[in-house]
Amino acid sequence: MQYTRTAIWLHWLMAILIVATFVMGVSVANIEGLTLGKLKAVTIHKWMGITVLLLACLRLLWRLFHPAPPLPDSVPAWQQKAAHAVHALMYFLIFAVPLSGYLFSLAAGVPVVLYGIIPLPLIIEPNPELRPLLRSAHFWLNLTLLSSVLLHVAAALKHYFIDRDTVMQRMRPW
Repeated sequence: MQYTRTAIWLHWLMAILIVATFVMGVSVANIEGLTLGKLKAVTIHKWMGITVLLLACLRLLWRLFHPAPPLPDSVPAWQQKAAHAVHALMYFLIFAVPLSGYLFSLAAGVPVVLYGIIPLPLIIEPNPELRPLLRSAHFWLNLTLLSSVLLHVAAALKHYFIDRDTVMQRMRPW
């Protein structure tokens, strides 16, 4: 049994966008000083992060009304529990990472204007004491997301190349 076309589309769109946002964030962090190029890159990174958050909302809504197909009976119970735990962690992180970045930006006194058009609400005031804590939270949440994504990809490849079962095929777009 396969996921719905919408679920597959959202999965791969978000996967690409999350990787691109992560790479952009690492690139921005490595630019020295405060340049026009860095400001543009940070702005694009924020837009990408908020887009991930919006797609995460859409994906969660879709998932609530379209449950995941069951794993094959050949997958041991402990692997099924591990898969559910990693998926739950990734769902938490696809919300927590962009929210922590948004709050970090606000604490730094820099509002977020989505796509240069839509000003997002200022839900916290600039706060120099909170800024480093939110920056650290954003960093560690990103590393945790990266780790869980790598574990997810490794498990999918294991099912495809070693177990030769249908787990990975359930999410293939072709």
